[in-house]
Amino acid sequence: MFFNLFQNPQSVNSNLEVIPTWYVAYGKLDNNVDALKANVTWQDQQFAVISASENFAISLNERFVLVGDIWLSNRLELLQRINIDSTQKISNQQIIVQLWEKYNFQCLTLLLGMFNLVVWDREKQELYLVRDAIGSRTLYYTTKGSTYWIAPKLTTLAPHRNNDLDLIALRDYLYCAFVPGERTLWQNVKEMRPGTLIEMPSNQVYHYWQLQEKVIDVNQPLEWYSEKLNALLKQVIKEYLPENQPLGVFLSGGLDSSSITALAAKLHNAPVHTYSIHFGTETPNELEFSSLVAQHCQTQHHILEITFREMWERLPETMLYLDDPIGDPLTVPNLLIGKLARENVEITLNGEGGDPCFGGPKNQPMLINSLYGTINNQDALTAYLISFQKCALDLPQLLKPEIWQSVKNESSVFYHDLNADANYLNRLMKLNIKFKGADHILTKVNNLTQAANLQGLSPLFDQRVVDLSMQIPPEYKLSGVEEKAVLKKAVSDILPDTIIQRPKSGMMVPVQLGFRKYWQKQARKLLLNRNSEISAYINQDILRNWLDFKGDIWGRYGVKLWLLVSLEIWLQVNTSVLKK
Repeated sequence: MFFNLFQNPQSVNSNLEVIPTWYVAYGKLDNNVDALKANVTWQDQQFAVISASENFAISLNERFVLVGDIWLSNRLELLQRINIDSTQKISNQQIIVQLWEKYNFQCLTLLLGMFNLVVWDREKQELYLVRDAIGSRTLYYTTKGSTYWIAPKLTTLAPHRNNDLDLIALRDYLYCAFVPGERTLWQNVKEMRPGTLIEMPSNQVYHYWQLQEKVIDVNQPLEWYSEKLNALLKQVIKEYLPENQPLGVFLSGGLDSSSITALAAKLHNAPVHTYSIHFGTETPNELEFSSLVAQHCQTQHHILEITFREMWERLPETMLYLDDPIGDPLTVPNLLIGKLARENVEITLNGEGGDPCFGGPKNQPMLINSLYGTINNQDALTAYLISFQKCALDLPQLLKPEIWQSVKNESSVFYHDLNADANYLNRLMKLNIKFKGADHILTKVNNLTQAANLQGLSPLFDQRVVDLSMQIPPEYKLSGVEEKAVLKKAVSDILPDTIIQRPKSGMMVPVQLGFRKYWQKQARKLLLNRNSEISAYINQDILRNWLDFKGDIWGRYGVKLWLLVSLEIWLQVNTSVLKK
C-alpha cells in the first residue's frame, strides 16, 4: 500500500503547542507552585508533583513518593519479587515504589526497560533522580535558583529557564548534529545521564550501571557467540511483543531492521505490519530490499512517499517534539512514518542499535585513523569529531570569532572514553552507545513515536543486548571490511542471503537535492535573516556560500544546511514556547 500524506498541508506556525507532561518542583516552593494548585497531584513543604496522576505512586508505608514514565520488559519477574499475582492490576510506578521500599535504590539493578524516575524520601527529606541504563527515557532539571524544576520533556521547563544558550553545547551540536552529555542548549538546564542516580540536596551522582568491555572468552568461535546472540534476541523480542495485538516494525531493508522484522514475524501470534519510506522518483531508494524482506516474512507492508514540501513544512512540528535539537534529516520521516503506523498499531519495533553495538561500517574511518593518524597529524578526538561529517572542520569560520575563541579549548565529553583502556573498536562502540545512542537515536525514537501516540521499542539497544555486545571479541563485530559478522551469523537462518550480504548503504535523505531545487528561497529567508536566532553566533557569509554550493566538492553542504535549519527552527519554536 502506498500513501502520500498531507496532500495540501497547512503551514506549521507558532501556534504549535506541546501539552506539558508531568513535572516536579523541589526546594523552595514559591508562588509558581501556588499558581498551579489545581494541577498539583501531591505536595509537602519541599516537594510537589504536578500533572502526574497517571505516573504517580506512593509506597505502602507512605515513606516514598514516586513519579516517572516507565515501561518494563521484566514486569512479571518484578511482580514475583513483591509477591503480587500477575493478574492483579498494578501500575509500573506502583511496582517500582514497592521495590524501592524493599531494596531502596539497589532495586535499580533489577529493572529492565525504559524509565525515568523521581523518588521523594519523606523520612530523610531526600530526592532521587534516575534515568534508565541505556537512556531510552530522558529527564531534565534546572540548575539555578532556590527551586529545582524536573521534567521528562525539556519544553515543560520553558517557564523555569532563561534563553541563554550554552555555547559549548552549541559547539558540540555543530560537531555532531546533537548535543552530547549532560549539557543542553540552555545554560541553566541539564540532562540526566543514562545509568545514573542523582541524590539531592547533596547532588551526589551514583552510577548503578556502566557500559564496560567484558570479553568473556576469546577462544570461542564466532558460532558460539552468534548462538548466544540469537537466543538473547528471541528472548528480548518475545518480551517486547504486545499480547494478541498487531505489531509494527520500521523496515529500511538493511540488516538491522530486517533482523528485527524476521524475528518478530517468527515469534508473534498476531499481524505484523512493516513500514518503509521513500522520497519520490528523483531519488534512489531501498524499497527493493524492504519489500523483499516483507514478502519473505509475510508481513503487511506499507510504503510511504515523503515529498520535499512535507520535509520542509513539518520540520517546525518535529523540532518542537524533540528536546535538544537533532540535525539528523531522518527526524521528519520518523515523525511521519510514526503517524502512518499509528493507524494500525500501538507498538512499533525498530532496528536502531545494530551499528553502535555490533561494529557498523561507520567505525572504519576511525580504525584507519588509528593506523595512519601519525601521518596526517590527526589526534583521536579530532578524527572522531570529523567522522560525524558535519561542521567540525568549518567551526573556526562558521562561528563568529568571539564565540569560537570562547569554546575552542573547552574540553570534550568524548575525550575520556576515547582514551580509555579498552580495545579501540570497543571504545568507539562505547562512545556511540553512550552518546549517539542516548542523546540522538533513542531520544529521537522516544520523542517522535510518543508524538504519534506510539510506543517505540529498540530491541538492539536492550540493556542485555548491549551487555552481550561488549562481551564479544571485537574481531567478530568488525574486521577489515566485514562488519557485524556476529549479528549476520545470528540471523542467517531467517533472512535471505541477499539481505545478509548486501553492503551497508544507510537511509539517505535527499537534503542536497532539497536545498538545490526545492528549499532555496525558504532557506535563504530563514538563515540569512539578520534577526534570526542563530545570527548572533553564526557567520552568515559562510551560509551564503553553502546556499550557493560554492566549492561543494564532496556534496556535503545539504547535510550542513539541514543541521543549521533544524537549529534555527528549534530555537524559534522553543523561544515562542517561553514567550507564551
